[in-house]
Amino acid sequence: MAVETDVLDELRRLRTRVPRLAGSLAATVDGLVLAHDVPGTEPEGLAALTAAALGVAHRMTDAAGRGDFRELMVRGAHGYIATYAAGTTAVLTLLADDRVNVGRLHLEGRRSGARIAELVDARIGPGGGRHADRTAAGDGAPDPGDRSRPIGTLPVRTPQRPAHRPRTGG
Repeated sequence: MAVETDVLDELRRLRTRVPRLAGSLAATVDGLVLAHDVPGTEPEGLAALTAAALGVAHRMTDAAGRGDFRELMVRGAHGYIATYAAGTTAVLTLLADDRVNVGRLHLEGRRSGARIAELVDARIGPGGGRHADRTAAGDGAPDPGDRSRPIGTLPVRTPQRPAHRPRTGG
């Protein structure tokens, strides 16, 4: 059985476990759809936007010193978009209604992300796929011009200390 079929089965099981889940999508970190259950939404566009958001999320966690990316939550007027890491090569994005139980969404999203990571890693291997030659996250600060930086990350600019002391009170 192909990895896409297994991942789609997991997405369908996820929908039964989370009431008010409107859709789900599993994609590679570069924005290619692995499997989807997103009625009324263009899966390729959602996967591309997920990859873009993932790049920003990686940059934010890195800049704030919060470690590797785990999840991202966006709330709109009509519901939530939650994105979870699914290993090093995949990501899970969930669309949920405004009245979803957010705790349940996180619990099941994290579980499904881990399951999808297992399925993808078993099929193509951890760190496999189109960009297997690039270095993994956490190998040190990449050079901004280095094409081997981790997928989904942007060059990091290190702020410098000001040359003068800021004024206080006065």
